[in-house]
Amino acid sequence: MCVHVPAARRGEPLRVVVVDDHRTFSDLVRLALDHEPDLACVATARDAAEARARVLETRPDVVLMDVDLGPEDGLRLTEELRVQIPSLRVVVLTAHCDASVMRRTAAAGACALLPKGEPLPDLLRALRHARLGELYVHPGLLPALVAEGSPSRHHHQAPLPALTPRETHVLQLLADGRSVTEIARLLGISVHTCRGYVKTLLAKLGAHSQLEAVAVAGRLGILDAPAGR
Repeated sequence: MCVHVPAARRGEPLRVVVVDDHRTFSDLVRLALDHEPDLACVATARDAAEARARVLETRPDVVLMDVDLGPEDGLRLTEELRVQIPSLRVVVLTAHCDASVMRRTAAAGACALLPKGEPLPDLLRALRHARLGELYVHPGLLPALVAEGSPSRHHHQAPLPALTPRETHVLQLLADGRSVTEIARLLGISVHTCRGYVKTLLAKLGAHSQLEAVAVAGRLGILDAPAGR
């Protein structure tokens, strides 16, 4: 379910906490956020302990979280913070991505996964549009997931699930990193209808999340098929 930000309804800037163990990066992001009228950096943190304190103190709308916090794990911290503040949205940054990182990002309840070094406009866009209940994965990270799930030439495949052309199209758009809202707009259907397609896809593929559905589809070779319109 899409949850809109209370601050946005009041016309106030989104309040952001930046968690990264590189001070230069944090300072640059803070500077960029402070030049955006609809975004405000309320705190930065360099490790998990400081992040816990700053997030509980400031109660931000969004946290920008690095996966690698030195000896500590940003995804474990993400899960912990979201248990304490269920309305908190987290945008995760990673320098090294594989299918395990993507699955753990989804399990932690994050809203977006971006590569470290993402251009600033894309980073700001992710902060603005992160929504609870949805996981946006940058298209540049998806090939790692699909490649890991690709079938071996010597591996016997089970029969493919019977997907309609529209379901196949929705699946391919998910693999392209599109959110449910974006897919609905592209296909000219309601978000409710699009969620229905996603729910059916999860059932047919035996998946528990959109991310897992993409992985299963990659393993079965479904994403290589042409999409219907």
